[in-house]
Amino acid sequence: SITMPENLQDFAERYTQAWNSDEPEQVASFYGPNASLTINGGEANTGRPAIRAVAESFMAGYPDMRISFDGLEERDGRILYHWTFVGHNSGPDGTGNLVRISGHESWLIGDDGLIAESLGNYDEEEWQRQVGD
Repeated sequence: SITMPENLQDFAERYTQAWNSDEPEQVASFYGPNASLTINGGEANTGRPAIRAVAESFMAGYPDMRISFDGLEERDGRILYHWTFVGHNSGPDGTGNLVRISGHESWLIGDDGLIAESLGNYDEEEWQRQVGD
């Protein structure tokens, strides 16, 4: 059986708010101390400082970014958190273009009720196409 936060829906809504808070520290607080966040099969960002840095880079590159929470799904002992990202690439060296893309994170929840591992997934080619140059 999967370890589930008390109220997964509430957890996911608060996680979404953290991404929209403009405070990367809030995003990191949803992860266990040794948790990892991996995006599109890249290198794992392990530990809260590394996860905070990932959130910070998105927030810096897309100052008006908004994440919306599109639903949860249980699959293969993991929780899929579905999201849609909308924001202008108007940060340093940005193109100013609007990016709108949907994806999901596949979560393993730790015994502490926090995210132990998140595998993020979205169409990177489509993202780059929208960002443009």
